Amino acid sequence: MSKRIVFTGGSGKAGRHVVPYLLDKGHSVLNVDLVPLKHPGVNTLTADLTKSGEAFNALSMHFDMAEFANGTGPAPIDAVVHFAAVPRVLLRPDNTTFEANVVSTYNVIEAAVKLGIPKVIIASSETTYGVCFAEGDKDFHSFPLDEDYDSDPMDSYGLSKVVNEKTARAFAMRSDIDIYALRIGNVIEPHEYPMFTGFLDNPASRKRNAWSYIDARDLGQIVHLCLGKDGLGYQVFNAVNDTITAREPTPEFLNRWAPNTPITRPMAPQEAPISNRKIREVLGFVEEHNWRKYVPA
Repeated sequence: MSKRIVFTGGSGKAGRHVVPYLLDKGHSVLNVDLVPLKHPGVNTLTADLTKSGEAFNALSMHFDMAEFANGTGPAPIDAVVHFAAVPRVLLRPDNTTFEANVVSTYNVIEAAVKLGIPKVIIASSETTYGVCFAEGDKDFHSFPLDEDYDSDPMDSYGLSKVVNEKTARAFAMRSDIDIYALRIGNVIEPHEYPMFTGFLDNPASRKRNAWSYIDARDLGQIVHLCLGKDGLGYQVFNAVNDTITAREPTPEFLNRWAPNTPITRPMAPQEAPISNRKIREVLGFVEEHNWRKYVPA
């Protein structure tokens, strides 16, 4: 069933692949960003979502000029997908990164709840697991990393994502809407697969990403599946592909490259250390873009 979706941050690295995927599935999308998305059929509304008034208005407007012909005002919104953010550390001062990410997420969720929009999907991050932007060499608590992990980032970006998850949970508890937080792994665009040879040759370089990734197109599938699954309330989902970025089987690889991190359950020979079991079992995710299709192992 097609839905009317406000997508924030659709011009970013992930969004510029997810938005076309949603369009191909028949959804209507309004992109809300600070820069335009050059894609047919998508209007970009320029808005600063750290300002609550702009967030409220962005979620209650026509999608394009043609909609004025209806004469009945803006049509209802079925869902908000909130990807807009300062995308990592070292792009803006730490306080600005934290403030922008936390305040914009609060404003978007609050606006959705008060406007009666029944679903919000927010971009959380693998950085909540605390190693990606850690000071020094930090070990993960255990493998596999699942959604019940004790999130403990020490950086402004990862901390902002933990706060956003708590914000989402708070709003979901006091409303009847679904709010799903996607802990998105290292996003890989189609043209970036040549980098995997270097990843495989230098395993230590991928520890901060837990030797996991998400193909930007498979992320589109995950968002689409979230749009189609109602009634779950507040949920956190790891958004990663199935397999580890390594030549060795996962158990042997982790024993070699993460010897101080316990493995809490048997892991499949190619299983990614960030577990996507929940999105496979709850949402029915089936990856389409395993890195081995594009890179000789």
